[in-house]
Amino acid sequence: MKTIQLYNRSIDVLKAYQAPTGAFPAAPDYAPYNYVWLRDGTFIARALDLVGEREGAAAFYRFASRTIVAHGFKVERALAAAACGRPIDDGSCLHTRYTLSGEEGREPWGNFQLDGYGTFLWGLAAHLQAGGPWKDIYRRAVDLVVRYLTGLWQHPCLDCWEEYGDYRHPSTLAAIYGGLKAILPWLGDQQGVVTVLEQLPDRARDEFVWDGHWVKFAGQDAVDANLLWLGVPFGLCSLDDPVFTATVARIATELCSGGVKRYAADTYYGGGQWLLLTAWLAWYYRLKGKEAPARELLAWVEDRADNNGFLPEQVPENLTSEAHYHYWLERWGPIANPLLWSHAMYIITVRSMEI
Repeated sequence: MKTIQLYNRSIDVLKAYQAPTGAFPAAPDYAPYNYVWLRDGTFIARALDLVGEREGAAAFYRFASRTIVAHGFKVERALAAAACGRPIDDGSCLHTRYTLSGEEGREPWGNFQLDGYGTFLWGLAAHLQAGGPWKDIYRRAVDLVVRYLTGLWQHPCLDCWEEYGDYRHPSTLAAIYGGLKAILPWLGDQQGVVTVLEQLPDRARDEFVWDGHWVKFAGQDAVDANLLWLGVPFGLCSLDDPVFTATVARIATELCSGGVKRYAADTYYGGGQWLLLTAWLAWYYRLKGKEAPARELLAWVEDRADNNGFLPEQVPENLTSEAHYHYWLERWGPIANPLLWSHAMYIITVRSMEI
């Protein structure tokens, strides 16, 4: 599908699937993903902001803020559990996903994830910077999230792929850093936030840089495509930082063969190539002025759109494990399609390029 066609189609897809509450289901036709993730939803809202669909973005931030406030009592529970050395379980954390009406999901899930809340702050700040009005519901939600993140940023939690919950993750720290830094102008009491912003970069570098590059988590040498977040868009590293550029080089060499895998040992649906990550790497190349590889990656994404103009989560190409692909097909059915986050990242990348 041509760029302009898929760009317009992607805008239509995001708008069509927004619920009356303002929520975005991660994948409306895929039951396990028929929930709202703050991570996915914020990037969707960011894409709508970029194309001038301000009310759609604002509706999402109002939904997210109402939901956070409704479950805000969990903040004190989580902080108390951490202070006492108790596990932070579903009953004591802000969840990673909610129903389209803002309720917690009832099925078992890995809910203790911090990156979505940092991403929410980052996206809301961008929305406000673009002229969105500051509302009392935003203030209440921001106050809760800031307290949550400044209190728990050093605590192990699940990563953005909802795995490895006993570890800390540089991509999570990047989202927290980017969110807190972005929302700083709208905060009253800033001291706790400033302290975290001063400490977090050095601590992350001390823990997660190995042999000249960032690693997926401490104790091993693997890279993950989510390490792109450290530079784009959360700014934990500058795009010219030699450790970051070495990390991107490893991602391009080890994880990209047309499209981009999450990480080398991934077996979810066989460990295929993810459209949103392929767009993400193109976004980075565009910001670095590398037009040719950026356009090559973008064309790869466009070629994976189906006849409806839908972009899936991943495609079963260059699989790590064929057996695991069939395992997930039998367990949950075909790969999620459309995945709204894929469409959002495509829009964001195209907005940084000439259509």
